[in-house]
Amino acid sequence: MATILSTGTPAAERSAVPWAAVLATVGAGLVSALQVGKGAIAAPLLQSAFQVDLAMVGWVTSVFAILGLVGGIAAGALSARWGDRRILLAGLVATLAGAGLGSQAPSYQILLFSRVLEGLGFLMTTVAAPAVLRQIVPAPRQNFVFALWSCFMPTGMALALLTGPLFASWQQMWLASALATLLALACGLALIPTGGRRDDARPGTLLADARRVVTSRPAVLLATAMMLYSAMFFAVFSFLPILLMDRIGAGVGLAGVLSAVASLANVGGNLGAGHLLGRGASRPALIGIASAVMGLAAIGIFAFSLPGAAAFALCVLFAGIGGMIPATILSSTPKVVPSAALVAVAVGLVTQGNGLGQVLAPIAIGAAIETYGWSAPAVVVPLLAVLTIAVARAMRGTAVARA
Repeated sequence: MATILSTGTPAAERSAVPWAAVLATVGAGLVSALQVGKGAIAAPLLQSAFQVDLAMVGWVTSVFAILGLVGGIAAGALSARWGDRRILLAGLVATLAGAGLGSQAPSYQILLFSRVLEGLGFLMTTVAAPAVLRQIVPAPRQNFVFALWSCFMPTGMALALLTGPLFASWQQMWLASALATLLALACGLALIPTGGRRDDARPGTLLADARRVVTSRPAVLLATAMMLYSAMFFAVFSFLPILLMDRIGAGVGLAGVLSAVASLANVGGNLGAGHLLGRGASRPALIGIASAVMGLAAIGIFAFSLPGAAAFALCVLFAGIGGMIPATILSSTPKVVPSAALVAVAVGLVTQGNGLGQVLAPIAIGAAIETYGWSAPAVVVPLLAVLTIAVARAMRGTAVARA
């Protein structure tokens, strides 16, 4: 009996998940995503307060995607050199500084500068967090934990959309987000362990780390899939409130709530992917099947004049099934790089792919809708889905399929 106990206990300890540290890490991502969502829900208030047009207000939200597009790999390389936990916490400090400054901004220019600080914080935190999770979570439990991590963006966005209308002014919204960031920073300092050396830490240069990742075929395929997914998702969700107001006559408040509900469906897809991956599901197959469903749902949403309830149900399906894609990509990324020290760099590459899709899709789809009407996304989104399926097929036989 003593022998059984002595051999079983260490195995259980090795597979135990440090949930306090995991939740602190995921919470850091959630409050970072909250900063993105607050810009969208506060747009009308900012436009009125600073007397600027919609294009200028658009920069308040798009600055996050642009920073991710140009700085993802660089942030990952810095995380690999200076320590993932340190960069994650530094990102929260930058976010806190930006939110605090923004809440007191006397002009649009100061507000935009504060958003750059928040955007840098978002980038640092979200690039470093997956590397932290890889270090602290036992390998057998990583699929579910990374699926949980992938929920940070839709949950944070939905939280901002749901709570934003409760504040009397945009300044209160910014102050509340600063307090949430302060809480996340305190939890991170207290709960995320220090001194976790990578098993293969080595000297190197930022450029060498970046070169190793961008020449890794699996990492590039994952980043490409994330770019295409992001383009599909934001092609629909960037215009979802307008679509809901047009189809079902929803007011701004109701359109925001319905958009938040549809966004939360994405969380279900995230967690569903974690469950399926834990049961041995094929990663390329999950990406390919989810892409096909997104493409077909987009045809139903935009090609036919469906009743409002039916169109909204397809939006929920689009987001819910689509949520399997980022969860699969984010859980695969730490497993396909040749070195644990390159995890943050690979996540940075995936972040750049996400940023590219997020920047280009609203511009391209908006122009297409202006020219060809609401039926245009029924062509563009399925084409993007076909390209994503092709990328998923290319993943077969690579480290992605074996992850």
